Amino acid sequence: MVERRSPGRHIPFLLYGMLLFCFGLGMYLIGVLMGVLLALPRLLLGMNATLVPVNEWIVWYSGVPIAFGIAFAMFDLLIYFSHKKPDVPVRYQPLARRNVTVALTAYNDEDSITEAVRDFVEHPLVNRVIVVSNNSHDATFERAAAAGAITFNELSPGYGRCVFRCLTEASLYDDVDLIVLCEGDRTFRAFDIEKLLAYAPHGDFVNGTRTVEPLRHFATQLSSFMYYGNIFVGKLLEAKHLGRSTITDVGTTYKLCRRDALLELLPALDPAVNLEFNAHFLDTALAEGHVLIECPVTFHQRVGVSKGGNVNNMRGFSVGLRMIRGIVFGWKRLAS
Repeated sequence: MVERRSPGRHIPFLLYGMLLFCFGLGMYLIGVLMGVLLALPRLLLGMNATLVPVNEWIVWYSGVPIAFGIAFAMFDLLIYFSHKKPDVPVRYQPLARRNVTVALTAYNDEDSITEAVRDFVEHPLVNRVIVVSNNSHDATFERAAAAGAITFNELSPGYGRCVFRCLTEASLYDDVDLIVLCEGDRTFRAFDIEKLLAYAPHGDFVNGTRTVEPLRHFATQLSSFMYYGNIFVGKLLEAKHLGRSTITDVGTTYKLCRRDALLELLPALDPAVNLEFNAHFLDTALAEGHVLIECPVTFHQRVGVSKGGNVNNMRGFSVGLRMIRGIVFGWKRLAS
Protein backbone atom coordinates (compact mmCIF):
# COMPACT_ATOMS: atom_id res chain seq x y z
CA MET A 1 0.00 0.00 0.00
CA VAL A 2 1.49 3.33 -1.09
CA GLU A 3 1.09 6.30 1.23
CA ARG A 4 -0.77 9.13 -0.52
CA ARG A 5 0.53 12.64 -0.10
CA SER A 6 -2.04 15.37 -0.36
CA PRO A 7 -0.88 17.94 -2.92
CA GLY A 8 -2.28 20.75 -0.77
CA ARG A 9 -4.15 23.75 -2.07
CA HIS A 10 -2.30 26.05 -4.46
CA ILE A 11 -3.63 28.79 -6.67
CA PRO A 12 -3.24 27.58 -10.29
CA PHE A 13 -1.66 30.79 -11.62
CA LEU A 14 -0.46 29.09 -14.81
CA LEU A 15 -3.98 27.85 -15.57
CA TYR A 16 -5.46 31.32 -15.07
CA GLY A 17 -2.60 32.85 -17.04
CA MET A 18 -3.23 30.57 -20.01
CA LEU A 19 -6.94 31.41 -19.99
CA LEU A 20 -6.28 35.17 -19.69
CA PHE A 21 -3.76 35.01 -22.54
CA CYS A 22 -6.23 33.15 -24.78
CA PHE A 23 -8.99 35.62 -23.88
CA GLY A 24 -6.78 38.59 -24.73
CA LEU A 25 -5.65 37.02 -27.98
CA GLY A 26 -9.28 36.39 -28.89
CA MET A 27 -10.10 40.06 -28.16
CA TYR A 28 -7.23 41.18 -30.39
CA LEU A 29 -8.28 38.94 -33.29
CA ILE A 30 -11.90 40.16 -33.01
CA GLY A 31 -10.64 43.74 -33.04
CA VAL A 32 -8.49 43.15 -36.12
CA LEU A 33 -11.39 41.44 -37.91
CA MET A 34 -13.69 44.34 -37.09
CA GLY A 35 -11.08 46.74 -38.44
CA VAL A 36 -10.90 44.87 -41.73
CA LEU A 37 -14.71 44.76 -42.07
CA LEU A 38 -15.06 48.46 -41.23
CA ALA A 39 -12.32 49.53 -43.61
CA LEU A 40 -14.36 48.80 -46.74
CA PRO A 41 -17.30 51.17 -46.07
CA ARG A 42 -14.88 53.88 -44.93
CA LEU A 43 -12.87 53.63 -48.14
CA LEU A 44 -15.79 53.31 -50.55
CA LEU A 45 -18.31 55.63 -48.93
CA GLY A 46 -16.01 58.00 -47.09
CA MET A 47 -18.00 57.44 -43.93
CA ASN A 48 -16.69 57.27 -40.40
CA ALA A 49 -18.11 54.05 -39.02
CA THR A 50 -19.61 54.43 -35.57
CA LEU A 51 -18.03 51.17 -34.48
CA VAL A 52 -14.47 52.40 -35.06
CA PRO A 53 -14.01 53.61 -31.44
CA VAL A 54 -15.26 50.27 -30.18
CA ASN A 55 -12.89 48.51 -32.54
CA GLU A 56 -9.95 50.57 -31.34
CA TRP A 57 -10.88 49.97 -27.69
CA ILE A 58 -10.97 46.19 -28.20
CA VAL A 59 -7.58 46.13 -29.93
CA TRP A 60 -5.96 48.48 -27.41
CA TYR A 61 -7.25 46.81 -24.25
CA SER A 62 -6.68 43.27 -25.49
CA GLY A 63 -3.15 43.75 -24.21
CA VAL A 64 -4.37 43.88 -20.59
CA PRO A 65 -5.43 40.20 -20.21
CA ILE A 66 -2.46 39.16 -22.36
CA ALA A 67 -0.02 40.98 -20.06
CA PHE A 68 -1.66 39.63 -16.91
CA GLY A 69 -1.73 36.14 -18.40
CA ILE A 70 2.00 36.20 -19.14
CA ALA A 71 2.71 37.59 -15.65
CA PHE A 72 0.65 34.87 -13.96
CA ALA A 73 2.34 32.15 -16.02
CA MET A 74 5.85 33.47 -15.30
CA PHE A 75 5.10 33.71 -11.59
CA ASP A 76 3.99 30.09 -11.46
CA LEU A 77 6.82 28.74 -13.60
CA LEU A 78 9.72 30.79 -12.26
CA ILE A 79 8.82 31.44 -8.62
CA TYR A 80 6.07 29.13 -7.35
CA PHE A 81 6.93 25.94 -9.24
CA SER A 82 9.29 24.61 -6.57
CA HIS A 83 6.44 24.75 -4.02
CA LYS A 84 4.13 22.67 -6.25
CA LYS A 85 6.30 19.88 -7.64
CA PRO A 86 6.52 17.06 -5.08
CA ASP A 87 10.01 16.57 -3.65
CA VAL A 88 9.88 12.78 -3.80
CA PRO A 89 11.95 10.15 -5.64
CA VAL A 90 10.70 8.71 -8.90
CA ARG A 91 8.27 6.02 -7.85
CA TYR A 92 8.89 2.39 -8.68
CA GLN A 93 6.59 -0.14 -7.06
CA PRO A 94 6.97 -3.54 -8.78
CA LEU A 95 3.79 -5.40 -9.67
CA ALA A 96 3.21 -8.43 -7.47
CA ARG A 97 0.52 -9.67 -9.88
CA ARG A 98 0.34 -8.61 -13.52
CA ASN A 99 -3.08 -10.06 -14.33
CA VAL A 100 -5.95 -7.63 -14.90
CA THR A 101 -9.70 -7.33 -14.97
CA VAL A 102 -10.91 -5.54 -18.11
CA ALA A 103 -14.09 -3.46 -18.03
CA LEU A 104 -15.63 -2.27 -21.31
CA THR A 105 -18.24 0.46 -21.73
CA ALA A 106 -20.85 -0.15 -24.44
CA TYR A 107 -23.86 1.60 -25.89
CA ASN A 108 -25.56 0.16 -28.97
CA ASP A 109 -22.31 -1.53 -30.00
CA GLU A 110 -23.73 -4.83 -31.32
CA ASP A 111 -21.52 -4.65 -34.44
CA SER A 112 -18.28 -4.39 -32.48
CA ILE A 113 -18.76 -5.86 -29.02
CA THR A 114 -18.17 -9.51 -29.97
CA GLU A 115 -14.73 -8.86 -31.46
CA ALA A 116 -13.86 -6.41 -28.69
CA VAL A 117 -14.64 -8.95 -25.96
CA ARG A 118 -12.81 -11.75 -27.74
CA ASP A 119 -9.74 -9.55 -28.24
CA PHE A 120 -9.42 -8.97 -24.50
CA VAL A 121 -10.57 -12.43 -23.37
CA GLU A 122 -7.82 -14.04 -25.43
CA HIS A 123 -5.07 -11.89 -23.90
CA PRO A 124 -3.01 -14.09 -21.55
CA LEU A 125 -2.96 -11.50 -18.73
CA VAL A 126 -6.72 -10.90 -18.66
CA ASN A 127 -8.58 -12.83 -15.94
CA ARG A 128 -12.03 -11.65 -16.99
CA VAL A 129 -13.84 -9.14 -19.18
CA ILE A 130 -16.75 -7.12 -17.85
CA VAL A 131 -19.11 -5.29 -20.20
CA VAL A 132 -21.45 -2.62 -18.92
CA SER A 133 -24.17 -1.82 -21.44
CA ASN A 134 -25.65 1.63 -20.89
CA ASN A 135 -29.21 0.45 -21.51
CA SER A 136 -28.47 -0.43 -25.15
CA HIS A 137 -31.45 -0.90 -27.43
CA ASP A 138 -29.80 -3.45 -29.72
CA ALA A 139 -28.15 -6.85 -29.15
CA THR A 140 -25.05 -5.48 -27.39
CA PHE A 141 -25.83 -7.15 -24.06
CA GLU A 142 -26.55 -10.58 -25.54
CA ARG A 143 -23.57 -10.59 -27.89
CA ALA A 144 -21.17 -9.53 -25.13
CA ALA A 145 -22.37 -12.40 -22.94
CA ALA A 146 -22.11 -14.88 -25.81
CA ALA A 147 -18.51 -13.77 -26.45
CA GLY A 148 -17.53 -14.59 -22.88
CA ALA A 149 -18.00 -11.36 -20.95
CA ILE A 150 -19.59 -10.83 -17.56
CA THR A 151 -22.41 -8.45 -18.44
CA PHE A 152 -24.20 -5.70 -16.55
CA ASN A 153 -26.89 -3.31 -17.72
CA GLU A 154 -26.67 0.25 -16.42
CA LEU A 155 -30.15 1.70 -16.74
CA SER A 156 -29.23 5.28 -15.84
CA PRO A 157 -28.24 7.09 -19.05
CA GLY A 158 -24.92 8.88 -19.36
CA TYR A 159 -21.32 8.04 -20.17
CA GLY A 160 -20.18 8.94 -16.67
CA ARG A 161 -22.62 6.52 -15.07
CA CYS A 162 -21.53 3.74 -17.43
CA VAL A 163 -17.83 4.28 -16.68
CA PHE A 164 -18.47 4.53 -12.94
CA ARG A 165 -20.42 1.25 -13.03
CA CYS A 166 -17.55 -0.39 -14.95
CA LEU A 167 -15.00 0.71 -12.35
CA THR A 168 -17.24 -0.25 -9.45
CA GLU A 169 -17.97 -3.76 -10.73
CA ALA A 170 -14.34 -4.40 -11.69
CA SER A 171 -13.06 -3.29 -8.28
CA LEU A 172 -15.07 -6.05 -6.56
CA TYR A 173 -12.71 -8.77 -7.84
CA ASP A 174 -9.79 -9.03 -5.42
CA ASP A 175 -7.84 -11.74 -7.27
CA VAL A 176 -6.17 -9.02 -9.35
CA ASP A 177 -4.39 -5.79 -8.39
CA LEU A 178 -5.02 -4.01 -11.69
CA ILE A 179 -8.09 -2.91 -13.61
CA VAL A 180 -8.15 -1.85 -17.25
CA LEU A 181 -10.96 0.40 -18.45
CA CYS A 182 -11.70 0.49 -22.17
CA GLU A 183 -14.51 0.72 -24.75
CA GLY A 184 -16.35 -1.88 -26.75
CA ASP A 185 -16.23 -0.10 -30.13
CA ARG A 186 -12.87 -1.55 -31.29
CA THR A 187 -11.08 1.82 -31.20
CA PHE A 188 -8.54 0.26 -28.80
CA ARG A 189 -6.73 -3.08 -28.79
CA ALA A 190 -5.82 -5.61 -26.09
CA PHE A 191 -2.13 -5.72 -27.07
CA ASP A 192 -1.68 -2.25 -25.57
CA ILE A 193 -2.20 -3.73 -22.10
CA GLU A 194 1.51 -4.58 -22.17
CA LYS A 195 2.35 -0.89 -22.59
CA LEU A 196 0.08 0.15 -19.74
CA LEU A 197 1.67 -2.49 -17.49
CA ALA A 198 5.15 -1.17 -18.31
CA TYR A 199 4.19 2.20 -16.78
CA ALA A 200 2.17 0.79 -13.87
CA PRO A 201 5.09 0.54 -11.37
CA HIS A 202 5.46 4.31 -11.54
CA GLY A 203 1.93 5.40 -10.68
CA ASP A 204 -1.57 4.71 -9.47
CA PHE A 205 -3.28 5.37 -12.80
CA VAL A 206 -1.91 5.02 -16.33
CA ASN A 207 -3.90 7.06 -18.83
CA GLY A 208 -3.68 6.10 -22.49
CA THR A 209 -3.03 8.97 -24.88
CA ARG A 210 -4.11 8.99 -28.53
CA THR A 211 -1.90 11.94 -29.49
CA VAL A 212 1.13 10.06 -30.87
CA GLU A 213 0.58 10.37 -34.61
CA PRO A 214 2.19 7.11 -35.85
CA LEU A 215 -0.08 5.20 -33.45
CA ARG A 216 -3.28 6.86 -34.67
CA HIS A 217 -5.17 5.47 -37.66
CA PHE A 218 -5.78 8.12 -40.32
CA ALA A 219 -9.56 7.57 -40.33
CA THR A 220 -10.91 7.86 -36.78
CA GLN A 221 -13.70 9.88 -35.20
CA LEU A 222 -11.01 12.05 -33.59
CA SER A 223 -10.87 14.93 -36.08
CA SER A 224 -7.94 17.36 -36.22
CA PHE A 225 -10.02 19.89 -34.29
CA MET A 226 -10.77 17.39 -31.51
CA TYR A 227 -7.19 16.11 -31.55
CA TYR A 228 -5.69 19.52 -30.82
CA GLY A 229 -8.59 20.40 -28.54
CA ASN A 230 -7.76 17.38 -26.38
CA ILE A 231 -4.14 18.51 -26.17
CA PHE A 232 -5.19 22.07 -25.25
CA VAL A 233 -7.58 20.99 -22.48
CA GLY A 234 -4.97 18.48 -21.30
CA LYS A 235 -2.43 21.28 -20.93
CA LEU A 236 -4.95 23.35 -18.95
CA LEU A 237 -5.40 20.42 -16.58
CA GLU A 238 -1.63 19.96 -16.42
CA ALA A 239 -1.26 23.66 -15.57
CA LYS A 240 -3.82 23.32 -12.78
CA HIS A 241 -1.76 20.53 -11.20
CA LEU A 242 1.62 21.98 -12.15
CA GLY A 243 4.51 19.61 -11.55
CA ARG A 244 2.25 16.62 -10.92
CA SER A 245 1.66 15.09 -14.36
CA THR A 246 2.02 15.44 -18.12
CA ILE A 247 -1.35 15.36 -19.88
CA THR A 248 -2.00 15.38 -23.62
CA ASP A 249 -5.35 13.58 -23.84
CA VAL A 250 -8.33 14.14 -21.54
CA GLY A 251 -10.92 12.23 -23.58
CA THR A 252 -9.57 8.70 -23.81
CA THR A 253 -11.32 5.89 -21.96
CA TYR A 254 -8.41 3.45 -22.14
CA LYS A 255 -6.60 3.47 -18.80
CA LEU A 256 -5.11 1.18 -16.18
CA CYS A 257 -5.91 1.57 -12.47
CA ARG A 258 -4.31 0.06 -9.42
CA ARG A 259 -7.20 -1.51 -7.55
CA ASP A 260 -6.23 -0.09 -4.15
CA ALA A 261 -5.96 3.43 -5.57
CA LEU A 262 -9.26 3.06 -7.42
CA LEU A 263 -11.07 2.00 -4.26
CA GLU A 264 -9.83 5.21 -2.62
CA LEU A 265 -10.81 7.35 -5.60
CA LEU A 266 -14.31 6.02 -6.33
CA PRO A 267 -16.07 7.87 -3.46
CA ALA A 268 -14.70 11.18 -4.79
CA LEU A 269 -15.99 10.65 -8.34
CA ASP A 270 -19.37 11.94 -9.49
CA PRO A 271 -21.08 9.62 -12.01
CA ALA A 272 -23.51 12.42 -12.91
CA VAL A 273 -20.71 14.06 -14.91
CA ASN A 274 -21.49 12.88 -18.42
CA LEU A 275 -19.26 13.05 -21.51
CA GLU A 276 -16.63 15.00 -19.55
CA PHE A 277 -16.13 12.14 -17.09
CA ASN A 278 -12.60 11.22 -18.19
CA ALA A 279 -11.37 14.76 -17.54
CA HIS A 280 -13.21 14.66 -14.21
CA PHE A 281 -11.48 11.36 -13.39
CA LEU A 282 -7.99 12.73 -14.11
CA ASP A 283 -8.61 16.01 -12.29
CA THR A 284 -10.00 14.28 -9.22
CA ALA A 285 -7.22 11.68 -9.11
CA LEU A 286 -4.57 14.41 -9.10
CA ALA A 287 -6.49 16.48 -6.54
CA GLU A 288 -6.63 13.44 -4.25
CA GLY A 289 -2.85 13.02 -4.39
CA HIS A 290 -2.62 10.04 -6.74
CA VAL A 291 0.19 9.60 -9.25
CA LEU A 292 -0.97 9.81 -12.87
CA ILE A 293 1.19 8.64 -15.78
CA GLU A 294 0.50 8.90 -19.52
CA CYS A 295 1.17 6.07 -21.94
CA PRO A 296 0.89 6.19 -25.77
CA VAL A 297 -1.69 3.71 -27.09
CA THR A 298 -2.86 2.87 -30.58
CA PHE A 299 -6.14 4.35 -31.78
CA HIS A 300 -8.18 2.71 -34.53
CA GLN A 301 -11.23 3.41 -36.65
CA ARG A 302 -14.30 2.53 -34.66
CA VAL A 303 -16.85 -0.05 -35.75
CA GLY A 304 -20.28 1.52 -35.96
CA VAL A 305 -21.33 5.12 -35.34
CA SER A 306 -19.95 7.34 -32.59
CA LYS A 307 -22.46 8.28 -29.91
CA GLY A 308 -20.21 10.23 -27.55
CA GLY A 309 -18.37 13.54 -27.73
CA ASN A 310 -16.81 12.71 -31.11
CA VAL A 311 -20.05 12.82 -33.13
CA ASN A 312 -18.94 16.06 -34.80
CA ASN A 313 -16.74 19.08 -34.15
CA MET A 314 -19.56 21.16 -32.67
CA ARG A 315 -20.37 18.51 -30.10
CA GLY A 316 -16.68 18.06 -29.40
CA PHE A 317 -16.35 21.82 -28.89
CA SER A 318 -19.28 21.78 -26.47
CA VAL A 319 -17.78 18.89 -24.48
CA GLY A 320 -14.43 20.67 -24.42
CA LEU A 321 -16.00 23.83 -23.00
CA ARG A 322 -17.70 21.80 -20.30
CA MET A 323 -14.37 20.15 -19.47
CA ILE A 324 -12.76 23.57 -19.10
CA ARG A 325 -15.64 24.72 -16.94
CA GLY A 326 -15.23 21.69 -14.69
CA ILE A 327 -11.46 22.12 -14.43
CA VAL A 328 -11.72 25.83 -13.57
CA PHE A 329 -14.93 26.06 -11.52
CA GLY A 330 -15.41 22.52 -10.19
CA TRP A 331 -17.36 19.46 -11.26
CA LYS A 332 -20.28 19.66 -8.85
CA ARG A 333 -21.72 22.64 -10.66
CA LEU A 334 -21.30 20.82 -13.96
CA ALA A 335 -22.99 17.65 -12.70
CA SER A 336 -25.96 19.62 -11.41
